[in-house]
Amino acid sequence: MGYELFGKGSNASNISYLIQYGRIRKIGHNGSTQILKSELKKYYCAINKSRESSWKDKLGWDLNWKLSFDNLKESDTTKHIHRLHPYKGKFIPQLVEYFLDGHIDEFKKEKYFNKNDIVLDPFCGSGTTLAQANELGMHAIGIDISSFNSFIANCKISEYDTTSLEKNIDVITEKLVKSIKFTKDIEFEQNLVEKLREFNDKYFPVPSFKHKLKRKFINEDKYGQKKEEEFLSVYKNLVKKYRIELLKQNPKTFIEKWYFKNIIDELNFVFDEIKSIKDANNKNILALILSRTMRSCRVTTHSDLATLVEPISTTYYCPKHGKICKPIFSIIKWWKVYSKDTVKRIKEFEKLKTGTCQYCLSGDARTINISMVLSKKNKSFADILNKQKISGIFSSPPYVGLIDYHEQHAYAYDLFNFKRKDEFEIGPLFKGQTKEAQKNYIEGISAVLNNCKKYLKEDYNVFLVANDKYNLYSVIAKKAGMKIINTFKRPVLNRTEKDKGVYAEIIFHLKEN
Repeated sequence: MGYELFGKGSNASNISYLIQYGRIRKIGHNGSTQILKSELKKYYCAINKSRESSWKDKLGWDLNWKLSFDNLKESDTTKHIHRLHPYKGKFIPQLVEYFLDGHIDEFKKEKYFNKNDIVLDPFCGSGTTLAQANELGMHAIGIDISSFNSFIANCKISEYDTTSLEKNIDVITEKLVKSIKFTKDIEFEQNLVEKLREFNDKYFPVPSFKHKLKRKFINEDKYGQKKEEEFLSVYKNLVKKYRIELLKQNPKTFIEKWYFKNIIDELNFVFDEIKSIKDANNKNILALILSRTMRSCRVTTHSDLATLVEPISTTYYCPKHGKICKPIFSIIKWWKVYSKDTVKRIKEFEKLKTGTCQYCLSGDARTINISMVLSKKNKSFADILNKQKISGIFSSPPYVGLIDYHEQHAYAYDLFNFKRKDEFEIGPLFKGQTKEAQKNYIEGISAVLNNCKKYLKEDYNVFLVANDKYNLYSVIAKKAGMKIINTFKRPVLNRTEKDKGVYAEIIFHLKEN
């Protein structure tokens, strides 16, 4: 009923969210949740009516709204294995599908790829192109300079015996929970959670507190700070009672800076258990679950989890949740949640797989010998490559001076001892956006295209997803001996980071010049 009236998002779960965050009022009593239909309609109409025109006013009326995929829920854009591990800068799977599949429409006037073609992604990231190629019955090769990125991508598209994987998870979880080494820490966190629940129920009741904030009946900054200070004494007494070790003084590694000692001990405990697993694929996916768990357990606020600012080792008022929150003192909760979620997503993806080949090579796409390296990693796939050339590229190169791709997973590099190659990144944040950085970026991207061209068939198609803020891609195409034959400008919706501003990216379609 709600979906039919108001469109995407108006289901019970999202309406509950709107109530909780004070967007609409709850008027039911005695445990019954009721709302005013007129209030819900007013809320959705205000959003839906203005969104497209507002974005086009700011970004230009050449914006291709069809490629916004605004009809999709988050569960669609993060379907099956696409949410096995957080990754900044990845594109949604539907964008890959749009250009790889066989449909045509008023914007995409021809199909570019066929079943059993080989697709190349030389900036593979977390493997979105590889996974979607599999769904569509195509082979795909990825390349990434980051060893951990390649690890994520290959974990996603590997084959698993989920029965044995679940047994491995159960054994590790039981050992972790029952280890006497962590009894004190678990008891401390349970006690802290209970104290927080009582305090938050009293001073930050849901949904009335958020509703009052929305209508400015409460000064959030003053009230939040006051209650934060009030609960701090409770927290400090518990830390003292259980003799909890907080952050290490003068940390020398990322892990020492961003994790409590008991968290580090739990991580090492689980990692040691994972090392003893015999099945290589199970071992890898368990390590990925541990990495995902590890990311969620850094001592920071919920608001700063995606982009770290400073470690915070005390309880704090959290504007995101409208209550007093705490740092993480044990990995157990997230290990259980992510283990269950991972198995579920792997099973969902298994139903869609087409039996085609995908593999992500770890190396520099400017110089890598794709045939030779692939033959060492996946001989059967290399044989396919030797019989047919690559049909084209679908990739999202890094943007100039936006992300440090190794640093975003620094925790995993520390724990797993992957070799970092930050200096080989193209356009990293640490090199900035100066004219010199732009020049180096042009040289880097064009070098990648020139190297990859050697493996492409004659009538290839190259699609590069980029925010060409500095108008570099016409120069890049020329240096690569290519020409831009079409562009697709799309709005980027449903962004999960702090920056929610209007934003567009271009999909450049290149062919041989």
